Amino acid sequence: MIVAIIPAYNEEKTIAEVIERVKKQNVLPIVVDNNSKDKTYEIAKKLTITLKEEKKGKGYAVRRGIEYALEKFRNLEAIILIDADLQHLPEEIPKFLEKLKHYDFVQGCRDWRKVPLRHKAANFLWRTVFNILFGANVKDLGNGFIAMKLHVAKKIVKELGGGYIIEARMLKECIKNNFKIGYVRNTIVYEKKVSKILRGLKVTFGILFYIVKEGIKYRF
Repeated sequence: MIVAIIPAYNEEKTIAEVIERVKKQNVLPIVVDNNSKDKTYEIAKKLTITLKEEKKGKGYAVRRGIEYALEKFRNLEAIILIDADLQHLPEEIPKFLEKLKHYDFVQGCRDWRKVPLRHKAANFLWRTVFNILFGANVKDLGNGFIAMKLHVAKKIVKELGGGYIIEARMLKECIKNNFKIGYVRNTIVYEKKVSKILRGLKVTFGILFYIVKEGIKYRF
């Protein structure tokens, strides 16, 4: 059995389609609503297992979903993480599962030629600093389309939390535990709306601060 954890916040426009497309991959969707102000929870609850996570932040929603899956399903084989806004394509799940046969943890990797400049620049900064401090070769630090084996999920779940640092936190834990990390080229569908500059800067430097702090602790 394979489950897909779908952290969601105010995604009433897309959540039903994400759930149905995940189901078509023979994967059980588990939605974790992170205090949405819209009808995300009500819509998802009619279609699949839907949990609520009161702590604010994607990382806490991911942790809640993983803990639930590990506790409820004894025949669980692997866990997928996928976004609720259709930025990730559920039809690419089989690529991740195929790659997972040879790795402990598989993360999506974007084609940087197709990535908007602001995303490309921030990710280049994050992964350059991360790779220097952790002695790693991370290819896409902010990609939330992920597949992991059960022993990885069990080992890292208690360390998860926070907001957009979640991918950096998972990669850090994989490196600390010597898990084998693989990558799959995946499609990212970007929204056309323009992000707020201040929010973008806050996220960029918030993640960078986390990487530097944890990298120094790891190295020294």
